[in-house]
Amino acid sequence: MSRYRQLLRNAFGRLVLIDAEGVEHVGVNPVRAHPISAPDEGVSLLGADGHELAWIDRLSALPAPERELLEAEFAGREFMPTVQAIMAVSTFSTPSQWTVQTERGQTQFILKTEEDIRRLDEGRLLIASSHGIQFLVPDRFALDRGSRRMLERFL
Repeated sequence: MSRYRQLLRNAFGRLVLIDAEGVEHVGVNPVRAHPISAPDEGVSLLGADGHELAWIDRLSALPAPERELLEAEFAGREFMPTVQAIMAVSTFSTPSQWTVQTERGQTQFILKTEEDIRRLDEGRLLIASSHGIQFLVPDRFALDRGSRRMLERFL
């Protein structure tokens, strides 16, 4: 991990990194290297100019206040509902309207093309709605039988 002294939020709600030399960098932007496959590993802290100021190998290795600060920052901009079940699909051709149950409740979205369903490793899928919202299916094989049957028509 690159050395820095402190990471905090200023009075204006912006992240501030104080580096090893005591220089304050306002407007720090944390970016996960692997947000889906390894969200705890590899976080880059970018300055306002887009250059990397620090690298964090593991979020879990940070002191609790800094880890919670970064997790709150990620939660505020990483909106990725997890699909628990597929309730209905309007048609088995695209575009189609999907009704799904997520951990945040039931919702509907439009799937424009089959290419908007990305296969990831270990049975995971990432489904992009027509509005650009990414829905995560953590394990397509763990879905109920009806959900799997509807999903397989598009894979």
